[in-house]
Amino acid sequence: MIDVPLSEKKLIQQIRRSARRVGDKAKSVVTGIGDDSAVLRVPPGHELLVTTDFTIEKVHFRRDWHPAELVGRRCLTRGLSDIAAMGGEPLAAFLSLAVPSDVPQKWVDRFLDGLLDLAEEFHVPLAGGDTAQSAGGIQADIVVVGSVPKGKAVLRSGAKAGQMVYVTGELGGSAAALARRMESKPGGTEFLRRSFLRRSSWHSLPQARVAVGRWLRRRGMASAMIDLSDGLSTDLDHICQESHVGAEIEAEEIPRALVGKEPVALELALHGGDDYELLFMSAAAVPSKIAGVRVTRIGRTTRSAGMRLSGADGKARTLKAGGWEHFNRNR
Repeated sequence: MIDVPLSEKKLIQQIRRSARRVGDKAKSVVTGIGDDSAVLRVPPGHELLVTTDFTIEKVHFRRDWHPAELVGRRCLTRGLSDIAAMGGEPLAAFLSLAVPSDVPQKWVDRFLDGLLDLAEEFHVPLAGGDTAQSAGGIQADIVVVGSVPKGKAVLRSGAKAGQMVYVTGELGGSAAALARRMESKPGGTEFLRRSFLRRSSWHSLPQARVAVGRWLRRRGMASAMIDLSDGLSTDLDHICQESHVGAEIEAEEIPRALVGKEPVALELALHGGDDYELLFMSAAAVPSKIAGVRVTRIGRTTRSAGMRLSGADGKARTLKAGGWEHFNRNR
């Protein structure tokens, strides 16, 4: 017999009990789970940040590939990373979870364990959400609310020509892990490649760079910033578009993750996505480490529009956004 999810009322009660391990200590939540709306306390002189992200079965994960705890952790990481990219401080999270009747309750429990373990690490209470039965596939929508001092949010639109382009951590590890999984899976279909190649490896544990984003914002060192969820090329293009600048990236400077002792392919570092590192621009020299995280200068912004990639030979070629884009029929 399949141990199907609890009734909605019992499931909410269980989530409420589990969420108390973080929520009871949170200063930002006046009233959490149990009322029609949560009541949050925003620090004086601050503005509210709100972000939302879907995690959808067969788009972002597969039950037969990805441990439920890791799916839950990744679900919250996506929201926390968005707050980090604004230089903000996360205050509370909200989870809307829809599951079909054939999902074992054990899977739901493990999903919540992963999400709440990460919430505890970042001292972010789960303050509410919704539950429902899905007609097909698991769907989780995470909302994270944060705050930032008034007028100090780091936007995508603040970059100026002539500034340096920086990235945290290493890139391409997530996409490389997925590529290895695809190669080891006999009979992989084109559907799977289109669904997962750019979006999800779920074999590593990317970290939301909240401390780095906060450090940069406090010192006014980032003119524009974005988290790398869709791939370096695509997310860099977002900043270029919003800031009306171009960019020239040095291929040899891109910090590539290692697979064994070898760096991942450049294409994976450029377009793979799902790394959740921070990409930012600065007019100042930035330390090589911030909050214990590696920071690398990979290029500069330009007055001329478009993106270019310089190779080891010094020649530059056009760089096109090649990361993930929903509804792209060419995927």
